[in-house]
Amino acid sequence: MPASNFFLEVNPKIPRKLARLVDLSEDLWYSWDRQTRSLFARLDPPLWRATGHNPKLFLRLVDESRLQAAAQDRVFIDVYHRVLSARDTYLLEPQTQGPAGEFAADDLIGYFCAEYGLHESFPIYSGGLGILAGDHCKAASDLSLPFVSVGLLYRQGYFSQRIDAQGNQQADYTDARFEDLPVRPVLRHDGGEVLISLDCFPGRVVKAKLWVAEVGRIRLYLLDTNIAENTEPDRHITHRLYGGDLQTRIQQEIVLGVGGVRALRAVGLAPSVWHINEGHAAFLVLERIRELVGQGLDFYAALEAVAASTVFTTHTPVPAGHDIFPADMVREYFGMMIAECGVDAPEFLELGAHPGEGFSMTALAVRGSRWQNGVSRIHGGVAARMLAPLWPEVPPEENPVGYVTNGVHIPSFLAAEWVDTLDRLLGGQWRNQLSQIPFWERVAQIPDHLFWSIRQTLKSQMLMTVRQHLTEQHLRNGMGEARLDRVLRHLDPIDPNVLVVGFARRFATYKRATLLFDDMERLRQLATHSERPIVFLFAGKAHPADSPGQDLVRTIARFANDPQFLGHIHIIENYDLALARHLVSGVDVWLNNPEYPLEASGTSGEKAGANGVINLSVLDGWWGEGFNGHNGWGIKPHPDDAGGNSRHDEANELYTLLEQEVAPLYYDRGSYGYAPGWVKMSKASMKSIIPRFNAERMVTDYVGDAYRPAASNGRRFAADSFVAAQVLAVWKSRVRELWPQVRLFSLEGRRERLQLGQGMELHLDVDLGGLNPADVVVELLLEREYEALQRSPDSYRFLPAGLSDQGREHFMLSLTPDLCGSLRYRIRTFPYHTLLTHPYEMGLMRWL
Repeated sequence: MPASNFFLEVNPKIPRKLARLVDLSEDLWYSWDRQTRSLFARLDPPLWRATGHNPKLFLRLVDESRLQAAAQDRVFIDVYHRVLSARDTYLLEPQTQGPAGEFAADDLIGYFCAEYGLHESFPIYSGGLGILAGDHCKAASDLSLPFVSVGLLYRQGYFSQRIDAQGNQQADYTDARFEDLPVRPVLRHDGGEVLISLDCFPGRVVKAKLWVAEVGRIRLYLLDTNIAENTEPDRHITHRLYGGDLQTRIQQEIVLGVGGVRALRAVGLAPSVWHINEGHAAFLVLERIRELVGQGLDFYAALEAVAASTVFTTHTPVPAGHDIFPADMVREYFGMMIAECGVDAPEFLELGAHPGEGFSMTALAVRGSRWQNGVSRIHGGVAARMLAPLWPEVPPEENPVGYVTNGVHIPSFLAAEWVDTLDRLLGGQWRNQLSQIPFWERVAQIPDHLFWSIRQTLKSQMLMTVRQHLTEQHLRNGMGEARLDRVLRHLDPIDPNVLVVGFARRFATYKRATLLFDDMERLRQLATHSERPIVFLFAGKAHPADSPGQDLVRTIARFANDPQFLGHIHIIENYDLALARHLVSGVDVWLNNPEYPLEASGTSGEKAGANGVINLSVLDGWWGEGFNGHNGWGIKPHPDDAGGNSRHDEANELYTLLEQEVAPLYYDRGSYGYAPGWVKMSKASMKSIIPRFNAERMVTDYVGDAYRPAASNGRRFAADSFVAAQVLAVWKSRVRELWPQVRLFSLEGRRERLQLGQGMELHLDVDLGGLNPADVVVELLLEREYEALQRSPDSYRFLPAGLSDQGREHFMLSLTPDLCGSLRYRIRTFPYHTLLTHPYEMGLMRWL
């Protein structure tokens, strides 16, 4: 009988001289401050790697003798005090200029998201949404915004991935120990833990414990239902990120949305702006309505007051990314809240109604907000079309959906070698110039040979990391040493002169990871070219319930094992933030070939471009704005023809670019041993991408386009006991009741030809169905019939002119066009009130 294993953890005593290592380990500032991370790594590099770069766990496990020796090491102490000084300066001297100075003293932005990707040591993220949310929080901290974020604390974040010898994805879930994470319980004044009560659950009250994480200058509050006060099933609500069935999903989203609002109330925080980052948190709208109804407002006035200060960001054009619950399920969970709101169930459920669907969280977020945006220019248009049924009479291009293009947190993803180089050659002020486009033209001043050397150094480091990952992966799967040597022969850190193309992201079918394999013979010729070989690195996870996504993993693994591609195609398991930092800084080309227009934004290519990696991508998402013809390569989307050949056409364009432009440019080495054309394009990548696609610019856009006006609007609607909200709710109810009778009639005064400078007087009768002329705008839109460049039409308003002979409202317009050529004009009317946030927010419009 084998012996049993018993475990004991012995923790070191931290010397008094190093006591503030604990502070550093508990502030996620370390996730974007490399000096802090390197300070821990110096103590015990192998242990630092073994603990997943987790400072808090590292301090519990490091040998005390190393701490004692460090306390006596003058060099270590010097670095330690410099790190502490940098952090103290960061925290104690917040920015007062720029976006931070644009808010009132009592303003606060409350940001809600289901996941946060701040660092690999804090695994409460799965992919792009979480990384974006983490970068948003970091940028808000850097900009000293009044900002607080809310999420869920999962025992199991996203899974660890293993890929077996046949290419099958194995998902491993591990319960996190919260004592290992940079969080602490939130305590009441009497020392007890703060618990949030949720009475939305049928026949029971679920409680959630509140935790907090420090993220530089801001706080992230996280809810956790795994406490003794709950039943065993309810303890598992927050157990796994995106785990379980539809019941689990609605329960998680109740905890996030309803519980998140109550959590902020419990710690005395009252946001003036509420940001719903993706629909998972939209139940916060219902909870805020319930609060205001409890203060005496009726349901619809409460909705107006809530929406006035709410921002909603949608992140995906893929239907599966939008949560929809059966109406009966929502009624079951929110029966008590429906009664508290004083409306019947159909009225309550109408907030989430979407044509042909059940209760849509996206529809709820839209109706409960007045600022809505997609996450790139292209996606803004796609989202406007997807959500068009929520404004049924308004053209999609005019509905309220705008866009704020995603950006990445440069301090988190810019390689240390670039940081050092920029400090030395451009001065440390580059950190304060992140969004200043002219400043980044100075990248051209970096000597070409130095620029190439840095890129090759980063590539060597990346190749070393990839070799380590693949060696462990293949040996575990039984690969022999001889074959392993052949597999890794091109991944040589000592001689990093092979062209390396990286593709790393979630394996979803619309991202088309296997587009590269459309023509195997052509790919073989490209990859194994005798003078210009190419290595392709793939990494990413497929959702455990996504069988087609897992098929993509198997397909790539099969080609990686194909003798004709051996050593030229690799798939690396367990893609996470740590591996991502190496790939986005170390590969030569970042490949992205989604099915247009399904890539909402994408940010991995932004991280890569900021590090001098050159993007090769379908012109979708952010790259539709980022590509300028000089900073990478763009694949124009091909619409499906009758035979559905867009995939084949785009694959052909990909092969042609690799064959005729990418590989020749990389291998065209000058007499000094580097490729000058490649360096030029790589510099163009950094110059164009850093200032336009960084998270500081992104958050600054949110401040100007949404946060600041939402804060002002919220105050306006809350003033004088919410009188504006009540007035607008009553007015909207009246407009909706009478609008079906509104009609436009008998346009008179038209002329078919004018000389420039001449005018015509137009007369129009409108049946307002009982509305007043002040309740509407009657408008003429004028534009050229043949316009080379698309632009918004010019608009002219009709003026009310009494009653017509038929008893209708009469409107007139004296129109003198200032355009020449063949013109067309259209006439419409829509509701108008000074309290409307967006002129078309009611979704009502009539055309002549």
